[in-house]
Amino acid sequence: MSYLLILILLRLLPVTEQTSDVLPKETRPAGFSVPGNFIIGGLFPIHKGVEKPTHLNQPQDSTCIGFSTAGVSQSLAMIHAVETVNNSPLLARLGVTLGYKIHDTCSDVTTALRATEDFTQDDCSSTMDFTNMDKCSQRSTAVIGAYHSEMSIAVARELNLELIPQVSYASTADILSDKSRFPAFSRTVPSDMHQTSAMVKLLQENKWTWVGVVTTDGDYGRSALDSFLSQAFQAGICVAFKEIFPDSVTNTKKLQFAVSRIIQTLHTNTKVRVVVSFAKPEHMSRLFRGLLDQSDTNRRLWVASDNWSTSPKVVTHEELNLIGWVVGFSFESRDITPFKEFLKNLEFDSVAQKNNSLLKEFYSTFMNNNNEQVFMMENLITSTDAGKCNVFSIQMAVNAIAQAVAKLCSNRNCTTPGAIQPWELLPELRNSTYEMNGTSYTFDENGDVNLGYQISLWSTIGQSVQTLNVVSMYHQQNSSLTSTNLKLSVTSKCSNSCNPGQFKKSAEGQHTCCYDCIECAENQYSNSTDMDQCYSCDNILEWAEPGSSTCKPKTPEFFAWNDGFAMFLLSLAALGVLVVFLVSFLFLWHRDSPVVKAAGGPLCQLILFSLVGSFVSSVFFVGKPMDIQCKVRQVLYSLSFTLCVSCILVKSLKILLAFQMKPLSRLYKPYIIVCFCVLVQGANCTWWLILFSPHKTSVINTSSILEECREGSYVAFGAVFGYIALLALVCFIFAFKGRKLPEKYNEAKFITFGMLVYLMAWVIFIPIYVTTAGKYLPAVEMVVILISNYAILCCHFFPKCYAIIFRRMYNTRADFMRNVYEYSTKGAGSLGDLILPEVYKSAENLYTISKLPHLFPGKTEFKQRQQPTAPPAITQEKPRLSLKRTLSI
Repeated sequence: MSYLLILILLRLLPVTEQTSDVLPKETRPAGFSVPGNFIIGGLFPIHKGVEKPTHLNQPQDSTCIGFSTAGVSQSLAMIHAVETVNNSPLLARLGVTLGYKIHDTCSDVTTALRATEDFTQDDCSSTMDFTNMDKCSQRSTAVIGAYHSEMSIAVARELNLELIPQVSYASTADILSDKSRFPAFSRTVPSDMHQTSAMVKLLQENKWTWVGVVTTDGDYGRSALDSFLSQAFQAGICVAFKEIFPDSVTNTKKLQFAVSRIIQTLHTNTKVRVVVSFAKPEHMSRLFRGLLDQSDTNRRLWVASDNWSTSPKVVTHEELNLIGWVVGFSFESRDITPFKEFLKNLEFDSVAQKNNSLLKEFYSTFMNNNNEQVFMMENLITSTDAGKCNVFSIQMAVNAIAQAVAKLCSNRNCTTPGAIQPWELLPELRNSTYEMNGTSYTFDENGDVNLGYQISLWSTIGQSVQTLNVVSMYHQQNSSLTSTNLKLSVTSKCSNSCNPGQFKKSAEGQHTCCYDCIECAENQYSNSTDMDQCYSCDNILEWAEPGSSTCKPKTPEFFAWNDGFAMFLLSLAALGVLVVFLVSFLFLWHRDSPVVKAAGGPLCQLILFSLVGSFVSSVFFVGKPMDIQCKVRQVLYSLSFTLCVSCILVKSLKILLAFQMKPLSRLYKPYIIVCFCVLVQGANCTWWLILFSPHKTSVINTSSILEECREGSYVAFGAVFGYIALLALVCFIFAFKGRKLPEKYNEAKFITFGMLVYLMAWVIFIPIYVTTAGKYLPAVEMVVILISNYAILCCHFFPKCYAIIFRRMYNTRADFMRNVYEYSTKGAGSLGDLILPEVYKSAENLYTISKLPHLFPGKTEFKQRQQPTAPPAITQEKPRLSLKRTLSI
């Protein structure tokens, strides 16, 4: 085995000395092949590039430069995988084996195409057995590779001619999923579409919205850039700059110019703290060295694509701490311990190797170590650990091909050459499910395997850089990113975040990530950071101040019970009701007294009853309005106060009829008059309630909802209260006309003042009510009602109560008759001139007065008072109304 592996290594390493000989047309690139029933081609970047001839005037083979340990590891992984399946029951029971042809692409498309010619040629068609297969070139049944997408694209176009299945273990360009252009291509890694999707989700999750992108000028770099830009735009992530490296890593001049340009771009965009890179490892190594040479102290987060995410030699452990952080995206991998054991058993010590110039480059890399073989092995294993995902992908590719071959050979004899043509293997490979270590894998309709990405944060352990510290996983099936364990203090934004209550406003022609923070307008809000617009509140139920992060419910406003002013007015109303009951009790207790009788007797109780209703109506102006409340408060007050004013009107009319309108006294029907007045008001209220009923309404204000009663019709409202005012005006007129009546019977000044207070209160109420708005509008009417009620109490009842309680000696019939007599002695213009003289002109009336001892202190006293005064001449005219009649009224 050791000799075989040594031979493999010799053949894998192309000649590194420059050759300028013309290659004959039939010459093919050097490679190593092992015969088998079915040949698998392999393309691996064992060198990092080629040195192009200075003058190219004829076809020449290029010199491969830059030895790659990772490429050797990948080629050995294929050899190990082929030997494993050949020794497994899968193929052993069928009696077939897999062979291989492995070529070095030298990371060059032209070199890869020359190798592909070897896979498509078949000069063993005349050989009917496998005994001489190592002496001819057998066409490959399938090809594994290449590593870079641009090479896989070029190789796929050539393999399409023969429909030879191609399975790449690392090419992720999204264009390769197009089966109309690449029908024979498959891969054991996901497409870049999933990688860029995972990157965008990572950026979005950490709110890194202002990023830069660097990539290579190749199919892979361009495709990845386009996919990233498209998905980043949809996610609201802005790309501050896009920089492109030249595809070649051997053109030092162009590469250095690109590095200088990118460094200048990074220095210009100081707010960019996250850079996404689809570049090659060699490019990133040059970039990091350039930044450190210029003493760039800005630590950045570098998001590495699968192109360099597992390349620990890009930076040293010291440089990693200076440049910032590296988060790498790599393919999912599994345990590769068997392959590492395979590497440990390799033997490099051989005379053939030491004397062969092909291995001098390989050895020269490790000459500083005394134990060269051990150091070479350690280096190879370290490279394998870093690229374990590629090793696993190669193993998957070999297993997928082996299981497809096994399925086809289960129904035919595969021991003869040409038993399976490449195009027969393609559908079986594409449509089947294969297993590795108990896990099932399939290719989808685009030829992509159902694998995700693992996200790793580079770290340092001792003197080495660890690239596989997994912090999250991306699942291709549902395009989801598991929660990351990244705890990085990195901020990459063009503008600072807008707080809740603000929204982003970008200037025209500017990146959407560069914006000003504008406060939300009134009645608008934003409830999270960096919102593109403010939301509107429900204008009916909600409101918001400028710059609000949430809507507030509008406060319902009404004249509430717990309002201080409402409590004061309610206290006055309650006091009024209490006073009314006390006055009513006092009048009932002294109902037979002259004061009560002169005040109206039963009419007083009716007035007091109406005042109770009026006071109670004021209560309905407080509290949250309801439709029934709006109707009751106005109707109750209007009917109650109409009753009150009607009774006062009757009282005024009574005295006026007794002393000045005696001919009309027979028409005096007090209760009929009161009922008539109240019925008219009742008709007004009924008309109001039916046609224009008061109702509850809500007035939407900026920050509140005013709940109030609408009167339905101001005309009806004015008619009802105008009617009361009319009755009050009539009372005022009657009281004014009776201002000269006897003092004991004359309430003119009290009625006049009471009605004057009422009219003034309501005249003032009208402009205030019309111009006032808000929750205290009901209080205006409530105040006027209380003023009116207390005016009636103070002017009509308090003087009587004072007389009943504190001046009992004057609350007698005799005192009232004395008052009439004394008033009759006044001069012209008095009541005596108008009415009482007729009493004295009539002997009958004088006799009547003398016969009323209960009206005077004593008959004798009365006569003595009358004797000095000669009675006036008795005329023939008969008095119209006797004093007895007057007093009875």
